[in-house]
Amino acid sequence: MSQFFQIHPENPQPRLIKQAVDIIRNGGVVVYPTDSSYALGCQLGDKSALEKIRRLRQLDDKHNFTLACSDLSQLSTFAKVDTAAFRLLKTYTPGPYTFILNATREVPRIMLHAKRRTIGMRVPQHPIAMALLAELGEPMMSVSLILPGESLPMSDPYEMRQMLEHQVDLVIDGGYGNLEASTVVSLLEDEPEVLRVGCGDPTPFGGER
Repeated sequence: MSQFFQIHPENPQPRLIKQAVDIIRNGGVVVYPTDSSYALGCQLGDKSALEKIRRLRQLDDKHNFTLACSDLSQLSTFAKVDTAAFRLLKTYTPGPYTFILNATREVPRIMLHAKRRTIGMRVPQHPIAMALLAELGEPMMSVSLILPGESLPMSDPYEMRQMLEHQVDLVIDGGYGNLEASTVVSLLEDEPEVLRVGCGDPTPFGGER
């Protein structure tokens, strides 16, 4: 049976944030709000928690997992960022974007795309997500909360609690979530490529609304 924390979306209670991070550190899978949709998260490199998320979302090894980072300097430890990419990231983080980059050796192999050694990177701009990452002190493995067969993320924390109470360890209720996931932008080539249009405006990267 999962736990259910109601955390204030603008002024997260430090006591509940600390308890949530303890659950993550102990191998838990958590549902938490971001500045796009709700997401599933677990500790970096925790294989059993990652497999739990794979089963819940029915993901194969070609799915790009995302590292949610607290800031750009943390992101740069886990992804290879050249000057052009850095300028873009500085402009558009934090925000509702996921950037696909080449991973450094710091990223656990189980998180990487099976063939390309790439990783999704995010710096979310949501008080609860930011508080979790600050308390955790490292990136969190993350993926949008879109259930198998659905095209939109879940947005109602009470519905999440009912549907996922035996599949996750904690549901954080930070109010209704967005119905769009993050906009995904690949920075693997010379020109950015929009792979998925979501919350973030894709036009700066050559995409269309």
